[in-house]
Amino acid sequence: MSQENDIEESEAAPASGLSGHALIASYLPLLDSSPGVYRMLDSESRVLYVGKARNLKARVSNYARPSGHSGRIARMIRETARMMFLTTRTETEALLLEQNLIKQLKPRYNVLLRDDKSFPDILVAKDHAFPQIRKHRGARKPKGAYYGPFASAGAVNRTLNQLQRVFLLRNCTDSVFEGRSRPCLLYQIKRCSAPCVGYISEADYAATVADAERFLQGRSTDVQEKLAAEMQVASDEMEFERAAALRDRIKALTQVQSSQGINPRSTAEADIVALHMEGGQACVQVFFIRANQNWGNQDFYPRAGVDVSEAEVLEAFLGQFYDTKEPPRQILLSHGIENADLMEEALSEKAGRKVELLVPQRGEKAELIASAARNARESLGRRMAESATQTKLLKGLAEAFGLEKTPERVEVYDNSHIQGTNAVGGMIVAGPEGFLKSQYRKFNIKGEDLVPGDDFGMMKEVLTRRLKRLLKEDPDRQNGMWPDLLLIDGGAGQVSAVQQILDEMGVPDLPMVGVAKGVDRDHGKEEFHRPGQRPFALKMNDPVLYFVQRMRDEAHRFAIGTHRAKRAKSNMANPLDEVPGVGATRKRALLAHFGSAKAVSRAGLQDLKAVDGISDSLAEAIYDHFHAGS
Repeated sequence: MSQENDIEESEAAPASGLSGHALIASYLPLLDSSPGVYRMLDSESRVLYVGKARNLKARVSNYARPSGHSGRIARMIRETARMMFLTTRTETEALLLEQNLIKQLKPRYNVLLRDDKSFPDILVAKDHAFPQIRKHRGARKPKGAYYGPFASAGAVNRTLNQLQRVFLLRNCTDSVFEGRSRPCLLYQIKRCSAPCVGYISEADYAATVADAERFLQGRSTDVQEKLAAEMQVASDEMEFERAAALRDRIKALTQVQSSQGINPRSTAEADIVALHMEGGQACVQVFFIRANQNWGNQDFYPRAGVDVSEAEVLEAFLGQFYDTKEPPRQILLSHGIENADLMEEALSEKAGRKVELLVPQRGEKAELIASAARNARESLGRRMAESATQTKLLKGLAEAFGLEKTPERVEVYDNSHIQGTNAVGGMIVAGPEGFLKSQYRKFNIKGEDLVPGDDFGMMKEVLTRRLKRLLKEDPDRQNGMWPDLLLIDGGAGQVSAVQQILDEMGVPDLPMVGVAKGVDRDHGKEEFHRPGQRPFALKMNDPVLYFVQRMRDEAHRFAIGTHRAKRAKSNMANPLDEVPGVGATRKRALLAHFGSAKAVSRAGLQDLKAVDGISDSLAEAIYDHFHAGS
């Protein structure tokens, strides 16, 4: 087991006034040659860096040297006021722990994967006589066969569309399936075989599911040959309608195969990971190869620096990327990493099977790496160009609104509701890299004393909750999560109300601007309001005006989307969901017996007790729930 050792109170503790090299050197007598993880902290106990070591004493002694460090490491050493250590049994365990702590603590001087995300799979559900095929994201808990990962929801949807065209599998939910009395539109457009109404037997449907799984396993040629044989048999037996249907499926499969000409022939399962670095920025391009098929690609932009090596960036990326994902059997890399054997061991331990890291030099695998590297280079080039444009717009924003510095983080707020119902607030964030969608936040308006449609009250609740969280998590404004500018949808009244909130929260210095639609409420005629200043407008062709419009429209889109999702959820709500002890099975029994939730609410106690699966005590609980206070 790992054991944490905080040496803060030892003889070499920070209380002695040591820092930097001298402080680090003072820890050496207290360390041994065990493997483990070390943390370097500043005077405010903020984690600066997390690292692993095969030999803690030897590794830490490198930092005690007064020279020979890169600029980044030298700055880190100067800021170090304290260290913490955690010993492990093996170096592999130290590697896994290091990457976990980096993702959790986000230290300033580590290479950091900022936009980590989960990837969708295709699930062939196996909990029904007629399996459903659908997109799945998250933990693989539902029973069935999983195929993935796919790089995006779009890649999954394209593959699902192909599967429906070729194999006619259902994608409806079990509840919809059970409630059908006639085929749906998908049957009419030849995307489903209508098992819901018995147009295909369970055995025949199971055979098409098996064919679909063979396709997902890369055995599409086998499937095509099987379909061709079945078509010939149907033709010989003069079942021309069935033969025509099989012909159409073969044609669809042929079209799928022709569109997959870029797929590798000799690589069945691998992730292609290529890195390109330029100007202190990095882009990692990942291609997902499964069953000899390219299931899409995704680019990532880890936080690096001008003095960080390609090997260091790539090693940090691999550890953080696969921390929550199952690695494939092969990972093809554009650059070698320092601890390749250790990384292989850690990933193999995680996957429960051998994982191999390769840096191919020739052949098809090298061509795949070259293609991924080209994509990484082009993606980084586009991002740097967009970033330069975005930086220019942010500078223009500072000039237009009289800000003391160019904003790095702009937060834009908007509310959405229908006559006060299902009210939500939305916050979007923009910075030098454009819209930061991982930073977007939604707020369910909770104020029970709000008058329906009270936009001032809603904005007060949203901003108060946001600022309370910031004051709690980062009172010193050190982690970059505080906004440099607040954009509020509204005029002088909104601005005055927001300024009052800022004063009450003790942060009156936060720059804030209200954006109000001007005369005729048209784009281009916006008026801008700042506390204590006269309203002003920007020229209609000013790029900064377009930028503000884009941000406001994005906030409006996000707030409306959140409101619609909340409204749809509330419309789907059933009064029975609120009754303690009534789950999905008992709810179905009650609805089947009484026909509707309203009928259940009006039922007598004896009627409730007569329902299969409803005990006397539960019947009394249901009756009391609907008749409390009556």
